[in-house]
Amino acid sequence: MSTGDRSRRRFRWRYWNNVLHRDLGYLVVALTIIYAVSGIAVNHVHDWNPNYSIDRIERKIEPIEISDRTTMVAEAISRLGLPQPNESFRPDPATLQLFYDGWSVEVHAVEGVALEERPRERIVLRDMNFLHLNHPRGVWTWVADVYAFLLLFMAVTGMFVLKGRQGLAGRGKWFILAGLVVPLAFIALRYLN
Repeated sequence: MSTGDRSRRRFRWRYWNNVLHRDLGYLVVALTIIYAVSGIAVNHVHDWNPNYSIDRIERKIEPIEISDRTTMVAEAISRLGLPQPNESFRPDPATLQLFYDGWSVEVHAVEGVALEERPRERIVLRDMNFLHLNHPRGVWTWVADVYAFLLLFMAVTGMFVLKGRQGLAGRGKWFILAGLVVPLAFIALRYLN
């Protein structure tokens, strides 16, 4: 095989590598955005609820005399204009907790303060988390697996898009090594602690 034949074959391989990398990259843009945004959100689930925001409304009422729970609940819902709660709880003599479907009210009887908490869905973010965490299961598991395979394909073909000093033979290898150091360092720290 002549040098010209070898160079044409390499050129053809790189051409198809770049075409597939580009076109499949466009194909996975939407899922990559969904998984990236949701990933950031669920990484911080200990700081905030990525699926719901809580609307808190403080209301002033006339103080309620401390007595038995049933009487205090009746007085609280009357003063607040609320329906009968599904459940109520009294963590201490001066505090009532009223529970409704999906929301609650905490009444501080002596202070005459009621704190109403109603969760509100973060519609787009909640749907992204739903997909990212594979709550649909079934067919979505296959979609997520294909997406993961395509990401792997994108990572491998991406290493060969550029050639020479800008590619894998040049500065590309240093970026790959730098990207590898971060997870390896965290794994090493896990075993050192």
